[in-house]
Amino acid sequence: MKVLVVGANGQIGRHLVKLLQESEKHTVRAMVRKEEQAEEFNNQGVETALADLEGSVEDIAKAAEGCDAVVFTAGSGGQTGPDKTLLIDLDGAGKTIEAAERAGVMRYVQVSAIQAHNRENWSDQIKPYFAAKHYTDRMLELSRLTYTIVRPGGLTNDNGEGRIMAGENLERASIPREDVAETILHTLDARNTFNKGFDLVSGDQPIEEAVRDI
Repeated sequence: MKVLVVGANGQIGRHLVKLLQESEKHTVRAMVRKEEQAEEFNNQGVETALADLEGSVEDIAKAAEGCDAVVFTAGSGGQTGPDKTLLIDLDGAGKTIEAAERAGVMRYVQVSAIQAHNRENWSDQIKPYFAAKHYTDRMLELSRLTYTIVRPGGLTNDNGEGRIMAGENLERASIPREDVAETILHTLDARNTFNKGFDLVSGDQPIEEAVRDI
């Protein structure tokens, strides 16, 4: 399938674009918001689309046209305030869900946050971020899309280990971004992950096997 990666210039996004580009089953289109980002991906042989999550639903829908799946990996980042959390992690994700429906792209994978579905377990330090993830996950669940919600724990830049733990209610722990990207790759056509959400941390089970067991 052809996959639009939203947030392709981010850290999980870059890992996922590389995996999709190397895949024999999928192709990739990287959605970015700056010309220089598009040029960098184009130089690597990656198809790109220019659209901004603070822009219009129509622009995002146009970026998704002709794709078979959308993966939302974008985030406002830890250095921004609650205003960008609202505009990117909440409204930007909401726009992308609307855009996928408008473009007829029915497969959708969303990167959320561990325990975003349980308010009692939100981190006090970044509560606005958890609220944004909670409500965009709810919006996705209520949409017409065939979704998978991946809720990773604390993200690290360590090398991927290729082993994870995936489940409904996991203890808070960390996971390399590279392993999150590989998990997303395996969920794309794994029918047992359709219309489900799961927490994700580092573990002992090989990624492909763990995804099959969800």
